[in-house]
Amino acid sequence: MTIRTIRSLEVAGRRVFVRVDFNVPLASDGSVADDTRIVATLPTLRYLIEQKARLVVASHLGRPRGKRDPAQSLRAVRERLEKFLRQPVAMAESIVGPEAEAAAKGLGDGQVLLLENLRFDPGEEKNDPEFSRKLASLADVYVNDAFGAAHRAHASTEGITAFVADRAAGFLMEKELSALGKLLQTPEAPFVAILGGAKISGKIEVLQNLLPRVDRLIVGGGMMFTFLRAQGRETGRSLVEDDRVETARAVLDGPDAAKVVLAVDCRVAADVSGSDAGVVVAADAIPKDRAGVDIGPASVDAIAAVLAEARTVVWNGPMGICEVPAYAEGTNAVAREVARATKRGAFTVVGGGDSLAAVHQAGLEHQITHCSTGGGASLEFLGGRTLPGVAALEGEAAARS
Repeated sequence: MTIRTIRSLEVAGRRVFVRVDFNVPLASDGSVADDTRIVATLPTLRYLIEQKARLVVASHLGRPRGKRDPAQSLRAVRERLEKFLRQPVAMAESIVGPEAEAAAKGLGDGQVLLLENLRFDPGEEKNDPEFSRKLASLADVYVNDAFGAAHRAHASTEGITAFVADRAAGFLMEKELSALGKLLQTPEAPFVAILGGAKISGKIEVLQNLLPRVDRLIVGGGMMFTFLRAQGRETGRSLVEDDRVETARAVLDGPDAAKVVLAVDCRVAADVSGSDAGVVVAADAIPKDRAGVDIGPASVDAIAAVLAEARTVVWNGPMGICEVPAYAEGTNAVAREVARATKRGAFTVVGGGDSLAAVHQAGLEHQITHCSTGGGASLEFLGGRTLPGVAALEGEAAARS
């Protein structure tokens, strides 16, 4: 790829449109509940401020679907950002138009303007050319540091680049592409992938793209029961995607079948709400009136044994219904094992909301080589898809007038 980074940009005294991913969860009182994504983009923002750029920062939040919604305003984000940057951050209620243009033109060197939620305007998600042009008019330079939104062909991630020739990736975008690119291009063997989560349908492209590249592919979470069904095993009331059983069977009968590692035991419960703590049974002995809710200790031991030799590890997706404390041990145990693999010298990448939450809750985020902020973007990248927000940064094409 021929993507420039912000180190190559001349930004002093110039207005820089910085697309970030501040799509953070908000607490019931409207405050920021988790500022991980804000923290992740601080190196880019601080660098541009130090270089005396004039920052026009933009992000989406939630799904307001083209209408203004005070509950999805970026005001709470602005307050948190001010604390991190230790300087005032102006807020533009108008995303584009005369007021936004005046606010952007009024910026001094090192000053920051935050636009209101991009998705308040229907032109954002429609990738409307006119809205894209208006966004571009706010700045002279474009920097995309929103890897988490790079899989969306929206006005602020793709359309704007048609009108701004001077564009580059921010530090977070660069870091994400480097880490995930290493998994696909130059992984050190043994390479181990751990995939979890509820459904195969959300991970099938990743599974199919990674399976020929890895030495072991560990399947956990709800998706493992579709694989067990494909083996002809009883799955009780466990989550099974009936329309994906043949897909799972094709994997298990395919040329890389020996690489697939399935759970050997699991925790089953009568009620998945957590009121029933459940019991551990062998994977081939799931009662008909019980549902699988987590992997069991023997499965954790098997995963630990595989990771003990690993030199490259990628993990995406929980091992069970981890939002229920009684069913979170498998996910938490895998988080610890991935951290141990890192300590032994493995290159480790963790992505996906629940996987990252387990890492953060255990205080292990600094014991993982790279924690991806990407979510859906990281899955599409690992699945071999071209991300519109990344492709739009490539090359040196001149902007259209």
